[in-house]
Amino acid sequence: MINVDVFSNEKAWSKRLKKKELFFNKVCRLFPKKYQFVDKKIIFTVLLSNNKNIKKLNRKFRKKNKSTDILSFPFSQKIKFSKKTYIGDIIISYNFVDKPKSQKFKVFKNKLIKIFIHGFLHLLNFDHKKNKDYEKMLNEEKLIYKSVISKLY
Repeated sequence: MINVDVFSNEKAWSKRLKKKELFFNKVCRLFPKKYQFVDKKIIFTVLLSNNKNIKKLNRKFRKKNKSTDILSFPFSQKIKFSKKTYIGDIIISYNFVDKPKSQKFKVFKNKLIKIFIHGFLHLLNFDHKKNKDYEKMLNEEKLIYKSVISKLY
């Protein structure tokens, strides 16, 4: 079972996403079985932020002086899943998800789910630096996204 603790330092998230913690935990419950971690408690945090704050974090931790849609900070390079395992933190920028501002809520939500899945896979040490790793991660993203969307609507 996955438990996501959600925090926000950007007010705009509250206008689009009322029950943030409920939303992310529900998305995780719709993951394919292999990512549900039955009989285990997997914990991570999500910080819902903005371009300004994510740019600061990106500069500090990745030496890149620009904003991005998402940052993931895996707790460990080699995860050993026990009964209770903390896997890291994800930060998502509202400004990236809310482009264009005129998009319908369903489009906003689907984009957020895609970005969230991408960050989650990074916490599990998936990467996309090499082409073969990119393909593997992309396939997993598609698998998880398809599972979530098919059960959500």
